[in-house]
Amino acid sequence: MPRFIVLLRGVNVGKGRRVPMAGFKALLEQLGYANVKTLLNSGNAAFDSSIRSAARHSVAIAASLQEQLGVATLTIVKSAAEMSAIVGGNPMLPTEGESSRSFVAFAADPAALQGLAALQSLLQPSEHLAITPQAAYLHCPDGILQSRVGAAMLGKVGQGITTRNWATVLKLAALAGS
Repeated sequence: MPRFIVLLRGVNVGKGRRVPMAGFKALLEQLGYANVKTLLNSGNAAFDSSIRSAARHSVAIAASLQEQLGVATLTIVKSAAEMSAIVGGNPMLPTEGESSRSFVAFAADPAALQGLAALQSLLQPSEHLAITPQAAYLHCPDGILQSRVGAAMLGKVGQGITTRNWATVLKLAALAGS
Protein backbone atom coordinates (compact mmCIF):
# COMPACT_ATOMS: atom_id res chain seq x y z
CA MET A 1 0.00 0.00 0.00
CA PRO A 2 1.40 3.45 -0.87
CA ARG A 3 2.88 5.53 1.98
CA PHE A 4 2.45 9.28 2.39
CA ILE A 5 3.75 12.10 4.56
CA VAL A 6 1.49 14.95 5.68
CA LEU A 7 2.91 18.31 6.77
CA LEU A 8 0.82 21.02 8.40
CA ARG A 9 1.89 24.67 8.24
CA GLY A 10 2.17 26.73 11.38
CA VAL A 11 0.49 24.48 13.94
CA ASN A 12 1.51 24.23 17.60
CA VAL A 13 3.61 27.39 17.31
CA GLY A 14 2.65 29.77 20.08
CA LYS A 15 -0.87 29.62 21.47
CA GLY A 16 -2.84 29.54 18.22
CA ARG A 17 -3.72 26.68 15.89
CA ARG A 18 -3.21 23.85 18.35
CA VAL A 19 -3.31 20.34 16.92
CA PRO A 20 -2.60 17.68 19.54
CA MET A 21 -0.68 14.87 17.88
CA ALA A 22 -2.86 12.18 19.50
CA GLY A 23 -5.91 13.94 18.07
CA PHE A 24 -4.20 14.32 14.69
CA LYS A 25 -3.39 10.60 14.64
CA ALA A 26 -6.98 9.73 15.55
CA LEU A 27 -8.29 12.07 12.83
CA LEU A 28 -6.10 10.37 10.20
CA GLU A 29 -7.25 6.94 11.36
CA GLN A 30 -10.91 8.07 11.18
CA LEU A 31 -10.27 9.02 7.57
CA GLY A 32 -9.33 5.41 6.93
CA TYR A 33 -5.56 5.76 6.82
CA ALA A 34 -3.49 2.86 8.10
CA ASN A 35 -0.16 2.57 9.92
CA VAL A 36 -0.39 6.20 11.09
CA LYS A 37 2.66 7.57 12.87
CA THR A 38 3.18 11.16 14.00
CA LEU A 39 6.54 12.87 14.35
CA LEU A 40 7.33 15.64 16.80
CA ASN A 41 4.65 18.13 17.82
CA SER A 42 4.66 20.23 14.67
CA GLY A 43 2.07 18.64 12.41
CA ASN A 44 3.97 15.79 10.77
CA ALA A 45 2.60 12.32 10.16
CA ALA A 46 3.02 9.31 7.91
CA PHE A 47 0.24 7.00 6.76
CA ASP A 48 -0.65 4.28 4.28
CA SER A 49 -3.55 4.52 1.84
CA SER A 50 -4.68 2.65 -1.23
CA ILE A 51 -5.70 6.00 -2.76
CA ARG A 52 -2.69 7.26 -4.70
CA SER A 53 -3.61 10.96 -5.00
CA ALA A 54 -1.63 13.18 -2.61
CA ALA A 55 -3.87 16.12 -3.57
CA ARG A 56 -6.99 14.17 -2.62
CA HIS A 57 -5.47 13.30 0.76
CA SER A 58 -4.53 16.93 1.32
CA VAL A 59 -8.09 18.14 0.73
CA ALA A 60 -9.61 15.44 2.95
CA ILE A 61 -7.19 16.04 5.82
CA ALA A 62 -7.54 19.84 5.67
CA ALA A 63 -11.35 19.56 5.71
CA SER A 64 -11.27 17.18 8.69
CA LEU A 65 -8.88 19.42 10.61
CA GLN A 66 -11.28 22.33 10.09
CA GLU A 67 -14.40 20.31 10.96
CA GLN A 68 -13.10 18.31 13.91
CA LEU A 69 -10.44 20.56 15.47
CA GLY A 70 -11.44 23.99 14.16
CA VAL A 71 -8.00 24.48 12.63
CA ALA A 72 -7.61 25.89 9.13
CA THR A 73 -4.08 25.36 7.88
CA LEU A 74 -2.11 24.63 4.74
CA THR A 75 -1.94 20.85 4.46
CA ILE A 76 0.70 19.34 2.19
CA VAL A 77 0.85 15.63 1.41
CA LYS A 78 3.81 14.00 -0.31
CA SER A 79 4.15 10.41 -1.41
CA ALA A 80 7.07 8.31 -0.21
CA ALA A 81 8.54 8.57 -3.72
CA GLU A 82 8.26 12.38 -3.63
CA MET A 83 9.96 12.47 -0.22
CA SER A 84 12.76 10.31 -1.52
CA ALA A 85 13.22 12.66 -4.50
CA ILE A 86 13.23 15.71 -2.21
CA VAL A 87 15.90 14.19 0.05
CA GLY A 88 17.96 12.96 -2.90
CA GLY A 89 17.58 16.25 -4.75
CA ASN A 90 19.09 18.48 -2.08
CA PRO A 91 21.82 20.41 -3.94
CA MET A 92 23.43 21.60 -0.68
CA LEU A 93 23.61 18.75 1.76
CA PRO A 94 24.36 20.09 5.23
CA THR A 95 27.54 19.12 7.00
CA GLU A 96 27.53 17.34 10.35
CA GLY A 97 25.93 19.60 12.94
CA GLU A 98 24.28 21.92 10.39
CA SER A 99 21.00 20.01 10.02
CA SER A 100 19.14 22.43 12.29
CA ARG A 101 20.27 25.37 10.12
CA SER A 102 19.31 23.83 6.80
CA PHE A 103 15.66 23.87 5.76
CA VAL A 104 13.44 22.37 3.12
CA ALA A 105 10.37 24.23 1.88
CA PHE A 106 7.53 21.98 0.75
CA ALA A 107 4.62 23.10 -1.44
CA ALA A 108 1.61 21.44 -2.99
CA ASP A 109 1.86 23.81 -5.95
CA PRO A 110 5.24 24.20 -7.71
CA ALA A 111 4.35 27.85 -8.42
CA ALA A 112 4.60 28.55 -4.68
CA LEU A 113 8.20 27.32 -4.79
CA GLN A 114 9.02 29.42 -7.84
CA GLY A 115 7.63 32.47 -6.02
CA LEU A 116 10.48 32.10 -3.54
CA ALA A 117 12.95 33.19 -6.24
CA ALA A 118 12.04 36.77 -5.37
CA LEU A 119 13.75 36.22 -2.01
CA GLN A 120 17.21 35.79 -3.54
CA SER A 121 17.93 39.50 -3.01
CA LEU A 122 17.40 39.10 0.75
CA LEU A 123 20.12 36.48 1.18
CA GLN A 124 23.01 37.29 3.51
CA PRO A 125 26.49 36.44 2.15
CA SER A 126 26.66 33.23 4.20
CA GLU A 127 23.16 32.02 3.20
CA HIS A 128 22.15 29.91 0.23
CA LEU A 129 18.76 29.26 -1.38
CA ALA A 130 18.19 26.66 -4.08
CA ILE A 131 14.82 26.11 -5.72
CA THR A 132 14.02 22.89 -7.55
CA PRO A 133 10.73 21.64 -9.02
CA GLN A 134 10.20 19.43 -5.92
CA ALA A 135 11.30 21.70 -3.05
CA ALA A 136 13.33 24.74 -2.03
CA TYR A 137 16.40 24.40 0.15
CA LEU A 138 17.67 27.14 2.46
CA HIS A 139 20.86 27.14 4.48
CA CYS A 140 21.13 29.90 7.06
CA PRO A 141 24.11 29.40 9.38
CA ASP A 142 22.83 31.98 11.86
CA GLY A 143 19.41 30.28 12.12
CA ILE A 144 16.10 30.78 10.37
CA LEU A 145 14.92 33.46 12.81
CA GLN A 146 18.02 35.59 12.07
CA SER A 147 17.55 35.26 8.31
CA ARG A 148 15.55 37.76 6.27
CA VAL A 149 14.80 34.97 3.77
CA GLY A 150 13.74 32.65 6.59
CA ALA A 151 11.47 35.33 8.06
CA ALA A 152 9.90 35.93 4.64
CA MET A 153 9.33 32.19 4.16
CA LEU A 154 7.64 32.00 7.56
CA GLY A 155 5.55 35.06 6.74
CA LYS A 156 3.26 36.21 3.95
CA VAL A 157 5.57 35.28 1.05
CA GLY A 158 5.65 31.70 2.27
CA GLN A 159 1.91 31.18 2.74
CA GLY A 160 1.87 28.41 0.13
CA ILE A 161 4.76 26.50 1.69
CA THR A 162 5.79 24.87 4.92
CA THR A 163 9.36 24.38 6.08
CA ARG A 164 11.13 21.67 8.06
CA ASN A 165 14.74 21.50 9.12
CA TRP A 166 16.95 18.88 7.52
CA ALA A 167 17.01 16.64 10.60
CA THR A 168 13.20 16.48 10.58
CA VAL A 169 13.14 15.88 6.82
CA LEU A 170 15.41 12.87 7.27
CA LYS A 171 13.15 11.52 10.04
CA LEU A 172 10.10 12.00 7.80
CA ALA A 173 11.87 10.23 4.94
CA ALA A 174 12.60 7.32 7.28
CA LEU A 175 8.91 7.22 8.25
CA ALA A 176 7.98 7.29 4.56
CA GLY A 177 10.20 4.31 3.95
CA SER A 178 8.75 2.26 6.82
